[in-house]
Amino acid sequence: MKTALIFGVSGQDGSLLAKFLLEKNYRVVGISRDALGSTFRNLQKLGIKDMVSLRSASLHDFRSVLQVISQDNPDEIYNLAGQSSVGLSFEQPVETFESISMANLNLLEAIRFLKISKLKLYSAGSCEIFGNTGNERASERSRIRPKSPYGVAKAAALWQVANYREAYDLFACTGIMFNHESHLRPERFVTQKIVKTACRILKKSGEKLKLGNIEIKRDWGWAPEYVEAMWLMLQQDKADDYIVATGKTYRLQEFVERVFLRLGLEWEEHVEIDATLMRPTDINASHANPEKAERKLNWKAKYSMPDIVNFMIDKEINET
Repeated sequence: MKTALIFGVSGQDGSLLAKFLLEKNYRVVGISRDALGSTFRNLQKLGIKDMVSLRSASLHDFRSVLQVISQDNPDEIYNLAGQSSVGLSFEQPVETFESISMANLNLLEAIRFLKISKLKLYSAGSCEIFGNTGNERASERSRIRPKSPYGVAKAAALWQVANYREAYDLFACTGIMFNHESHLRPERFVTQKIVKTACRILKKSGEKLKLGNIEIKRDWGWAPEYVEAMWLMLQQDKADDYIVATGKTYRLQEFVERVFLRLGLEWEEHVEIDATLMRPTDINASHANPEKAERKLNWKAKYSMPDIVNFMIDKEINET
């Protein structure tokens, strides 16, 4: 039985990955800054909280990282922790950089220090590193030019992993994840905000859905299948970085239209554009080329934006 350590186990990806690994017969150890005080709501929603060994540790504290790795002697480590909101990163740039880049560096240093030869690391990357891709599809070799503090932090973490892989021969990978959604997203993420607000409007809440720029274009995937790609990266003979995406891009307005259409509502009657929700700088278009993951990992997304809308609405209706 392999042991996997998941930093950020309480988030969407951490919880879904924990479920996936348990089904693969892993011993799963979930790390949180406060394992005693956290509710681990997502693990509870998935019905797996009692199956995960929970530990307290902070990636900001080098000593606690060393302790938790030494204690559990994992085969695989998944770093999914850190501030995860692009919008919030403009308000909290220092916290964002520290929780993503400096925390990632602490983890890499701990792995280097402990010299556990079997250990493999997955680091959660982001398409935000590319900024605007224009009409081109971003590949693993595309220019890196982030347009948010979040993207800057993820770019630094990407290069840290690549440097440690080359300099110290660590088995370390970055999954460059394009947008991926599920019912486990908090409402501060725009896709969940749209779904939850539209469902409340259907129940005559009388509210308006307030959005910023609905002309932005994104590649939205289904998070439960993206965690398989994370795992596959660590099953390879050689460590490398991979883009994980559907390869299909849609405007945010199209996402909105599909949600309201599914609920039998006219979206124009219920949506307001709020200038205060516009970001100082934003990515107009984000296109992905996930060919490398398909070729080397034998992984290809089965679902794209129209499916995600249906899945999220079904979950929301069934849970409320």
